[in-house]
Amino acid sequence: MSRDADDVNKLTESTYKNVMENFNPNLRNLVNLGKSYEKSVTAMTLAGKAYYDAVSKIGENAAVSPVSREMGVILMEISEMHKKVHEELVESFKRFHREIMAELEKKTDLDIKYMTATFKRYQSEHKMRQDSLDKSQTDLKKLRRKSQGKHSNKYEVKENEFLVAISSRQTEMQKFMEDSCKEALLEEKRRFCFLVDKHCTFSYQMATFHDKAKEMLSMKLPSWQEKCSDATKVPDTVTAMIKGLRDHASSVDEFSSESPDGKGSDAVVPPAPPLKAHTSPLANMFSQESFKSPVSPEACSDQESLDSNSLSSETSAMKKPRVLTIFPHTAGNNDTLLSFDDGDVITLLIQEERDGWLYGELEKTGERGWFPSSYCRTYSDPVMSNVADPPLQNFSIVQHPDDEEEEEQPVLMPPPDYSDSCRKTPTPSAQNTGSLPNGTSMAPFLGGGNPFATVRLRPTVTNDRSAPVI
Repeated sequence: MSRDADDVNKLTESTYKNVMENFNPNLRNLVNLGKSYEKSVTAMTLAGKAYYDAVSKIGENAAVSPVSREMGVILMEISEMHKKVHEELVESFKRFHREIMAELEKKTDLDIKYMTATFKRYQSEHKMRQDSLDKSQTDLKKLRRKSQGKHSNKYEVKENEFLVAISSRQTEMQKFMEDSCKEALLEEKRRFCFLVDKHCTFSYQMATFHDKAKEMLSMKLPSWQEKCSDATKVPDTVTAMIKGLRDHASSVDEFSSESPDGKGSDAVVPPAPPLKAHTSPLANMFSQESFKSPVSPEACSDQESLDSNSLSSETSAMKKPRVLTIFPHTAGNNDTLLSFDDGDVITLLIQEERDGWLYGELEKTGERGWFPSSYCRTYSDPVMSNVADPPLQNFSIVQHPDDEEEEEQPVLMPPPDYSDSCRKTPTPSAQNTGSLPNGTSMAPFLGGGNPFATVRLRPTVTNDRSAPVI
């Protein structure tokens, strides 16, 4: 075998050995590393999901605050956006497993068997052809040794036949080695091309993933940064609420600093401190109808029955406290939350606050659900406001029987329930009453004296603890 044929044979054998001894083991190792890569990405996505769930939880807590509500919404949007990015990453690695790892693992086992069989077939066929060529050359040499010193024409025909056979076998051997070497080189290149093609596909998928992630994040990122750029900015709704509280406080101070006779606030009875709502039998004590016209004894008995009925109905109506919304709230897709507008009234079904949330029923629709406690304030019913305030608006005038010569003074009468019989009460004159800034009248007995000196009271039993102790 010539030097060129020997070099071609060595190249063919080294190519097959390179695929079997280097490429296939490295490919098997690559499959194992790819599985580890998939596990690490799965663990990363799970950790990222837990992280952004915590970010969303913080955003929900911030959304309860009227000042940080916008930041809470942004945190929840960031969490949702990154979760979508992680979902896209998971989908990309599912394709990585399906199109690369599974294919490589399957082809590695098959290729080891295929390349081993191909290499053995090449070696056996090469050996067979080489042995046949060597045998023909050996026979030719023997024939030439026999023909030496003898008649040359006798062996000339046989020698020509051997030469033709040797030439034919050499041509076939050369063609076989060329084809085998080319096949071995192509087998090697085919495997590397397959690996490159699969990773090009995966690289394209990752590029698509990154482009999509960039598009998703870039769409919202400028607005997020703009909203969090100024940490000192207070929402307009909160500013209006604070201003309203300040205006209310200034109006209360102005009211308390004035008096009917211009002598200061010492003559004005301070309002009672806010207590828990209790309906008192004194709620209708100084109604407008009590002094506009004389009342008969029959009307007194009717009034007593009406007062008792009104007491029971008002007590049952005020068992559940109510709140007034100061901010609108939208429940979204959560069925457990309650949606409402600014100025709606909600009846509390669970009075205890739970982590900044209350549970109640919206009066105008009857819907029930949870809502943030910072979005509402205590609702002051007009009827209860009249009960809580001191009854200074209306009063009756009586005369002392022992002091008829003295100047007549208007006095505040107790409710008809406390009197032995109904008396006729004249309408107070304009000179005997003072006017407060809010339009209510001030009783003259606040200046001193005992206006109830001649009033006889009958004992009355009541369970209303808001009634004054007489």
